[in-house]
Amino acid sequence: MTRYPSIQALRAIECVDRHGSLWRAAEELNVTRSAVSHQLRLLERDLGFKLLERSGNRTEVTARARSYAQDVRQALRMIAQSSSRVTQNGLSGTIAISCPAGFISAWFCFYIREFLEANPDITLKVINAPYMSDTSNPSVDAFITFGLDPNAKVNATELHKVEFSPLCSPAYLTRLGGTLDCNSLEHATLLHMGDFDDWKNWMTLQGFPEQSAERGICFPDMNMVHTAVLQGQGIAIGDAVLWRRELRNGQLMRPFEQSLYSETKYYFCTPHDCADNPLTEELLKWLISCINSRDLTSETRS
Repeated sequence: MTRYPSIQALRAIECVDRHGSLWRAAEELNVTRSAVSHQLRLLERDLGFKLLERSGNRTEVTARARSYAQDVRQALRMIAQSSSRVTQNGLSGTIAISCPAGFISAWFCFYIREFLEANPDITLKVINAPYMSDTSNPSVDAFITFGLDPNAKVNATELHKVEFSPLCSPAYLTRLGGTLDCNSLEHATLLHMGDFDDWKNWMTLQGFPEQSAERGICFPDMNMVHTAVLQGQGIAIGDAVLWRRELRNGQLMRPFEQSLYSETKYYFCTPHDCADNPLTEELLKWLISCINSRDLTSETRS
């Protein structure tokens, strides 16, 4: 008769591999580090090969154990998916979802309550993506990305296209004299995310030298740009789709007609081994419905 490893031991190796340390795995599993070590010793006995090895002051998962942990991760996901399918009280469980910070703060946080009200037994764990097209985190069930990594092993569904436009607060526009044209723009503070590229592209579209964009303030992420624009600190090339709520309620204005229409889109991505997860399927269905019902398309110019 085949002997199966204990579920506790399987969870232990999966967790240690994902976190890269015993103490972080113990913290997630809500047990002591010695308990995790004990489960791994039992698993080594059952499997007949070494799971951990010392490297200086660190304990690392062996290459063979890392490959095994990936298979375990997929098996645990399949068990969770099956449990969700057979539950009699609707969908339940936890979804770990990774999103760019700008999408989280500008859109996701304002509407996700509706999903949880419709699915009260689902818990969401939202993770800030390290970059906008990231799909690398093995502990994540679904990713919302801006753009797609061509090497990503995921199933991708387009959520919406993007329109970039200069945006500022009414108060900031008033300080500039109430109107903004290409001449007065020379005296405005330009706000950037990471580099000057968005403003350079817009300047080029208007026939201005791209060097005109190389001034102002560069912030490390879109959250900071968003806050600075709302507080009247300058004018930014913003996402007129995600920031539509602020445009509608008058917190932001579009002083220019011209926009940049990006070929890059927002996508909902799931790893291939999570393709049949009913929880992520339900989340995708809600996202598409929510986006369509709010008509996330171009906003009327101010």
